[in-house]
Amino acid sequence: MAAMPANRREFLQTGVTTGAALVIGFSLPGKLWAAQETQTPKPPISPFEAWVHVGDDDRVKLIVAKSEIGQGIKTTLPMILAEELEVDWKQVEVQQAETRPDIYPHLGTGGSSSTRTTYADLRTAGATAREMLISAAVAQWNVPREQCYAEDGAVINRQSNARLKYSQLVASASRLPIPPAGQVPLKKRADFKIIGHSTVRVDAEPKSNGTAQFGLDARVTGMVYAVIARCPTFGGRVKNFDAAKAKASHGVLAVFPVEAVAKDVHSAGGIAVVADSTWAAMQGRRALVIDWDNGAHASESSESLRNAFESAARQPGKPVRNDGEVEKALAGAKLIEAVYEVPFLAHATMEPMNITAAPGADRWEVWAPTQSPQWVQTSIAAEAGLKPEQVIVHTLLSGGGFGRRYMADFPTEVAQIAKVVGKPVQLVWTRDDDMQHDFYRPAAHHHMSGALDAQSRPLAWRHHLLSTSINAFWHPEEPAHASEIDGALTLPYNFPNLRLEYTPVASSVPVAWWRSVADAMNAFATESFIDELAAAAKTDPVQFRMQLLDPARMVKDPESKDDPGVSTARLKRVLQTAAEKSGWGSPLPKGRARGVACHSSFRSYVAEVAEVSLNDDGSPRVHRVVAAVDCGVVINPDGARSQTEGGIGYGLAAALYGAITVANGAVMQKNFDGYRVLRMNEMPEIEVHLLESDEAPSGLGEPGVPPIAPAVANALFALTGKRHRSLPFVVQG
Repeated sequence: MAAMPANRREFLQTGVTTGAALVIGFSLPGKLWAAQETQTPKPPISPFEAWVHVGDDDRVKLIVAKSEIGQGIKTTLPMILAEELEVDWKQVEVQQAETRPDIYPHLGTGGSSSTRTTYADLRTAGATAREMLISAAVAQWNVPREQCYAEDGAVINRQSNARLKYSQLVASASRLPIPPAGQVPLKKRADFKIIGHSTVRVDAEPKSNGTAQFGLDARVTGMVYAVIARCPTFGGRVKNFDAAKAKASHGVLAVFPVEAVAKDVHSAGGIAVVADSTWAAMQGRRALVIDWDNGAHASESSESLRNAFESAARQPGKPVRNDGEVEKALAGAKLIEAVYEVPFLAHATMEPMNITAAPGADRWEVWAPTQSPQWVQTSIAAEAGLKPEQVIVHTLLSGGGFGRRYMADFPTEVAQIAKVVGKPVQLVWTRDDDMQHDFYRPAAHHHMSGALDAQSRPLAWRHHLLSTSINAFWHPEEPAHASEIDGALTLPYNFPNLRLEYTPVASSVPVAWWRSVADAMNAFATESFIDELAAAAKTDPVQFRMQLLDPARMVKDPESKDDPGVSTARLKRVLQTAAEKSGWGSPLPKGRARGVACHSSFRSYVAEVAEVSLNDDGSPRVHRVVAAVDCGVVINPDGARSQTEGGIGYGLAAALYGAITVANGAVMQKNFDGYRVLRMNEMPEIEVHLLESDEAPSGLGEPGVPPIAPAVANALFALTGKRHRSLPFVVQG
């Protein structure tokens, strides 16, 4: 195993032997704390989001509580810090935070939040360290403050050109009082030298040459390997099993039951096979003879669920937004109606779930590719009978996350196995395991109604959303609709009469957060239906949207105190840019057409224009996608483009092929032959246009996903005159 990242305590104590350092901790509310490292300071009572360490060896370290899951934070966050600290960003070394919720309260990575929640505080921490170092130089030279400035890791005297490196100043700087909040000057955007300039990601080389450490690369002395045979049906259990042949299989060391844990983690349970290699464990599993109790949900199927949706749609849903008098407006106008359907979707991470645990009497170590090290820690501690702080979690790189690695089912499983065998264990899920025992994106039906007046002006909008609910599955004490309405509740279009209602539909299929969560499934319905209204009004789809985005306003989320809402002006700007850059309205080769969609999610704004044709078998071929993105201040433009491109590719794969189907209470898909992802030759040409903005950075890992499905659907209508209201566009055999 590669050397593990130092924890915070080891990190601070390093100064005892290597010299002094300036250490600054900061929390999300903006509180700062500074210490001289040679004194091995105790942290304050208040928890902190990250620590910045400026050492006397000219190295800068940044300890952060976010996981790298492909979003590029080990490049982006150092760029932000280095901009204000006035150092080369490559000089900043990012270290993974120790799993200490008492110190790091936000040990989770999701919701496209890594950059947007740390940007302001990283800048403030960098600027604070810079000002303290300048103050130390001012005192040493006994000159006025305005005579000094920082550049390239040093403080420079404007008059004498004398230069003191940060490493020469950290000891004296750490003894200074920290500047009061709000009194540290931040750079103007026009003065940025790092932020806004493209750079190659710091992890590009190790990921290219194979030296990067992912979850499956974890190796611990004396480690054994495990797989689990799980019941194919949801909620099924083991009646009895015969392990004789499995135990006789070469390399198999042990075979025993693993209990299902419903509370909090929803692990399925089954029969664990432990062996001296992954292959031996898999072969042993094949030799198992298991009699399953398929449980109460063995009759559930995609067809029965569809019937449940249709039955539930006959009754009104719970109103969650109600502007004007929708029913009255619908009754007296030209009515347009449509039903949109989206299926369950798998996360389909390239690296299946895996985790390595080394048990001990009073201390466990765990190596996990996870989005939630804190949940890994608490779930393993619960199984091991330990306090959470007795479980040390090392967060490794993940081969895709998309929300799946937030869950704690696989950590719970490895804890049970390691407790029995008493030695380090690596639990590996196969692709089949991963596909058939996922927590899926909810299935949904959208019953849409719209009305135009006599002049074909939009008059009313009614959206009845029905779905299996993430909240109903994970947090039944909370409103079922809260996890399902993102992107529908803040519809930005200016209808005088607007109603959104929600109905949960019960299902045994486990559901959870999927890249862009509810925004993708809701954008497919809203952006497709707004296109239908444009066609009914005989108005260009772009122009129709532009008219409905006026006047400029903020559409607030009535259920959120923190969300600023959707800016119709910013959405209109990306829509206009995407239309212009795509050549909207200009001629295309015969057999091609364009479609458009725009959407706001995670405080970012994205519009996409898709150019499509049909293959010989009638399936869609997407040739080109033009995206316009307003994500606030862009830190690394190249990284921002790659995140948008990845989102488009992920969303396009789901739109074309993605569907999890159920029969007899079990998932039918097992691998990429039945659950196709986008192939290299199917990836369209993608142009990403990043709009200049002074707004704070917003999320970007997910906002590229929602617009692509409706953009393709609308292009297919423009091409064929037929509406595609069900996903995926290509139904697998």
